[in-house]
Formats: sequence, C-alpha cells, structure tokens
Amino acid sequence: MKALHDSTGGEAAAPAAPVPATTLAPVKRVRRHSTMAWIGMAIVGFWVLMAILGPSISPYDATAIVDTDVFSGMSHKFLLGSDYLGRDMLSRILFGTRATIGLALAATVLASATGTAVALFAAFSGGWRDAVISRALDALISIPSKMFALMMVATFGSSMLLLVVTAAITYMPGAYRIARSLAVNVQAMEYVQAARARGEGVWYIMTTEMLPNMIRPVLADFGLRFVYVVLLLSGLSFLSLGVQPPDADWGSLVRENISGLGEGALAVIMPALAIASLTIGVNLLIDNLRGKRAAKE
Repeated sequence: MKALHDSTGGEAAAPAAPVPATTLAPVKRVRRHSTMAWIGMAIVGFWVLMAILGPSISPYDATAIVDTDVFSGMSHKFLLGSDYLGRDMLSRILFGTRATIGLALAATVLASATGTAVALFAAFSGGWRDAVISRALDALISIPSKMFALMMVATFGSSMLLLVVTAAITYMPGAYRIARSLAVNVQAMEYVQAARARGEGVWYIMTTEMLPNMIRPVLADFGLRFVYVVLLLSGLSFLSLGVQPPDADWGSLVRENISGLGEGALAVIMPALAIASLTIGVNLLIDNLRGKRAAKE
C-alpha cells in the first residue's frame, strides 16, 4: 500500500478506518449501566442518610399536632402537607424511615447470612446432610410469605424483634437455594479440592476458598431480598400487624391516612412514593451489578 504524502513532503498518516457501529454498543451499555448505578446509589444513599439523620432534622416532632387542618396540601410551613390528625407529614415520613430501612436491613442480613452459611455447609458436606437440610427448607419455602407472617404475628403478637425474625425465616430458604446452587459448583473446583487434599479445615475452605468466589451473586440476591422484606413489612403494617404506634413505618403511614385517598391527600401518596423510590433504587443497583459483570465478560 502506498504511503500518503502531505504538502511538506513528509509522510502523512493514513485516514483512520471508521469504527463499526457494533463495537460502540458495549460502550453505550457500560455508560448506561454506570448512569443507572449512580441514580440507584443516590436514591438508596439518600434514604439511608434520612434513616440516620431524619428524626434529628425533621421540622416538627413526629407526634405533635401542628396544623389546624387535616390532609392539607403543600405549603411553605408544611412541605408535604399534614396527616389525618394535623401532624406534619414530612416529619412523619422521616420518623418512619428508620423503622422501614432498619427492620428490613436487619432481617435481610439475618436471612442472607444464615442461608449462605447453611448452604456452604450443606454443599461442602453433601450426602444425607445436604438432603435433609434441603428438604426441610423446601417445606418452609412452600408456605406463602404473608401467610407465614400472619401466623407468627397472630401466635406471638407484634413486636420489632418478631418482625425481624419472621421476615428472616420467611426469606432465608430462598437465600439458601441461591447460595447452595453456587456453592455446589464452586466446591467441585480444583482449588477447593486442592485445599481438601492439603487437609484444610471446613471453616477455612468455606470462608476462604468458596465464599469469595460466589460473593457477587450473593450480594445481588441480598439486594433482591431486601426489596422483598421492605414490601412484606410494609404490607403487614398496612394490615395493622406490623410496626405499632407510637412507632411508625411507611406502611403504617399509608394505613392510618387511607381515609384521605379519595381526596388525593399527600399523606397517602408520599409514603407510598417513598416505598416505591427505595425499591426502584435498590433494583437499579442490582441490575447494574449484573450488567457490569456481563459487559466485562
């Protein structure tokens, strides 16, 4: 191929070949996933910050009646209006954020940690231990989540601790099934077999050789479980079986202001939007985690 010459007599670089459109698609996908990650992170980070600081920065006491009108609209004094008793709705939502996120996070950590630990033990042990554990949790997972929660609350009464334990028991079998399917594949790998041949202990193999190689799907499942737990606890509170007064979460805020639904009151709409925004934010993070992994592959 003949070299091109510029006007000064030197060789000029050949014009760059056009980049095929197909090569731009992965870049666009990565950028889109990155944008969605930042949006999801911003939403989740905002609500986590409100769970920590919300009660201390709320404009009014969450239980104080500060408005002579009920179900009032937005104003400079009450940014999200007032509820059915004349309490500031912004303060009520900030007050309920800690219970909503705190209870859901505690239950999800307990469910995922327990399910993953049991799955690692079952996959590593194999044989009858694996069969017994799997069949027992299959029986538990066959019970609908809300039915199980209703039975627990009806039997033992409603309390913060019971709600956390109930949600953890409800979603632990699902976390176990995901973690076990990963652990079964990982424990057959050569590096795990080499650790067994070296005489390494069970704890070392599970925590050092197996768990780090299945952590990303487990974390993605953790985010999904968190969304399920938020919806379960909010549903129980809406049925008056969850968080009890004087405490409140977003589900109970929707329930206590349901009489304003016909008027389109902000006291009903805003707690529901808070639940929706939190679940959307978490789902954006989960999708981005999977998307980045697929783009790299």
